[in-house]
Amino acid sequence: MEPPWWEKDYHVVEQLMLSVVDQSPVRDGDSAGDALRDTIELAAVVEKLGYQRYWLAEHHSIANFAGTSPEILIGQVAARTKTIRVGSGGVMLSHYSAFKVAENFRMLEALYPGRIDLGIGRAPGSDQLTNAALSYPKRPADISHFPQQVTDVLGHLGGSLDAEHIFAGIRAGPVPTGMPHVWLLGSRYESAYMAASLGLPFAYAHFFGLGVEEGPQIVDGYRKSFKPSEYLSEPKVNIGVQVLCADTEEAALRIASSRNLARLKSVTGRARGVPTIEEALAYEYAPNEVAYTQQYTRLCVDGTPEQVKERLDELAEMYQTQDLSIVTICYAFADRVRSYELVAQVCGLEQGPGSC
Repeated sequence: MEPPWWEKDYHVVEQLMLSVVDQSPVRDGDSAGDALRDTIELAAVVEKLGYQRYWLAEHHSIANFAGTSPEILIGQVAARTKTIRVGSGGVMLSHYSAFKVAENFRMLEALYPGRIDLGIGRAPGSDQLTNAALSYPKRPADISHFPQQVTDVLGHLGGSLDAEHIFAGIRAGPVPTGMPHVWLLGSRYESAYMAASLGLPFAYAHFFGLGVEEGPQIVDGYRKSFKPSEYLSEPKVNIGVQVLCADTEEAALRIASSRNLARLKSVTGRARGVPTIEEALAYEYAPNEVAYTQQYTRLCVDGTPEQVKERLDELAEMYQTQDLSIVTICYAFADRVRSYELVAQVCGLEQGPGSC
């Protein structure tokens, strides 16, 4: 009998390859415009630090996050950077026409050839009422149609729809010289097996906390079920991790307190942006809120550069991939930038031109 994942003899992943997922967090008291400008500035910073990709998230009707339209932000970020890959993390495909999504990303690929990623998500990225508003006056899409939607996006992007397909006679434009890299995003078995069956790379959201104990099993299932395709010859995995790094452990935990309270208020319907550290430290947690926050922070990697590096190495070995995406949320933009700087330094990223 095969041993469980926690007893397997993993090989050591020597060199981490790091990327960024940016949810465009909004500070309490600031505007969404401030958050979006932070996103664009942060992208330029992490490009110089040696991060590989910069993915923009999609959220709707959530006060803590400004990123509602990744396809618009991708163009803004790509225009202000030079080499880093820019993409969606991800487009919530159930809200949209597969044809229109393909055209959006063909347009981006034509403008920024060789730099665009299309990360596709299965979740609605919102509550049920907002989900209905995104589809109105039509009904929200049946999630059972999602596999066909993904297949249609791939067909439109590559001009490879089956001859029998109802839309085989039309072509998504513009016609770029290349094709965006397509990823399937998720945190459950369904997304992993779909990515495997389509021969697509899989980005697992470790930071979501949905069945996180099963995370390595989900990723292992993806690898075992993977079918080579025209897009990918062997399995490819990225893991999304929530990280807060500072010069001391005390400082890291203090800075992370604003993220923790923002998360708590979001899941309890009280979100109004990321609070200040002072508000977070003064907040009186009820016993059930303490329990929730303790469970949530188990998923987070907070600490000094050495502590963060050790934990990232552990996660890389656990998931058997060197490809990690870092999510960092806190109140002060300077603390956020500093966290990415420290992680880049301790992980030995090769810095780009113009870096400090």
